[in-house]
Amino acid sequence: MNTPTRLGAFGLGLVAVFGAALGLGRTVGPDASPPAPAAHTDSHGGAASPGSTPGPDGHGGTDAHGGAPAETPGGLQIAQDGYRLAPLTDTLSTTAPQPFRFRIVGPDAATVTAFTPTHERDLHLIVVRRDLTGYQHLHPARAADGTWEVPLSVPAPGDYRVFADFHPAGRDEPLTLGADVPAAGDYRPRPLPGPGFTDTVDGYTVTADGQITAGAPSRLTMEITEGGAPVTDLERYLGAFGHLVALRDGDLAYLHVHPDADGLGFTVEVPSPGTYRLFLDFQHRGTVRTAEFTMTTEHGEPGHTHG
Repeated sequence: MNTPTRLGAFGLGLVAVFGAALGLGRTVGPDASPPAPAAHTDSHGGAASPGSTPGPDGHGGTDAHGGAPAETPGGLQIAQDGYRLAPLTDTLSTTAPQPFRFRIVGPDAATVTAFTPTHERDLHLIVVRRDLTGYQHLHPARAADGTWEVPLSVPAPGDYRVFADFHPAGRDEPLTLGADVPAAGDYRPRPLPGPGFTDTVDGYTVTADGQITAGAPSRLTMEITEGGAPVTDLERYLGAFGHLVALRDGDLAYLHVHPDADGLGFTVEVPSPGTYRLFLDFQHRGTVRTAEFTMTTEHGEPGHTHG
């Protein structure tokens, strides 16, 4: 199946962004109250104004000028709209994979067992260390009682953020909830890679071209080559030719987007000035790989980087 190596314009907005595609080429703790979000639009709809203040539940409120209710970016909360992410595993393994178990608890205090699939799965689990290393995109299995489980190990000690991206049956919009889970040991955080347009993984070179602007749609294109030759036969995985997750440095606000039906076209809208780490999953010859980039924007001005 042929796809363009010049990957068209990306359609990404904020809270729906962040689930699908197990990154095999790159494997890839107590929750702090999230800061007040800046301008934000998510792919599920809804917007927040600059200077907005969260309401009592942390996901809505009024802006600094008493305007319309604001929404917190996805993944900053362990609970939202009566739904709660309930980890049943206290720590993560840094050696052999161990079962990681959790539940989604609904507004009626019962475990949620009915979901509307998104991108061919009932739930997507993102795992990443707080310094934005060790990224994994997983798809747990769900038992009849609603308990989710997946074998999981992480590459190094530290505090990890786990994101559950799901759509409860009967609810209009999906949700992304997050929780911190530690991996015991000597935590040695790594600095975020600097700006850059190119990443290389398993012999593939992925080149990003474009810029991001806070609070406004931005266009990005990508090119994938192998051994210097363009890759023209990417394979669909979870219904798409590629998947993008973006995490904001500092608080790990979560964005996730999928490309256009016939390519890797994305429109990216980040909620605030700052630095973002982007993870692009793509599949070729039956294997999913992940390219990683650092992108920045400040004061609403465009900026782009590689990493």
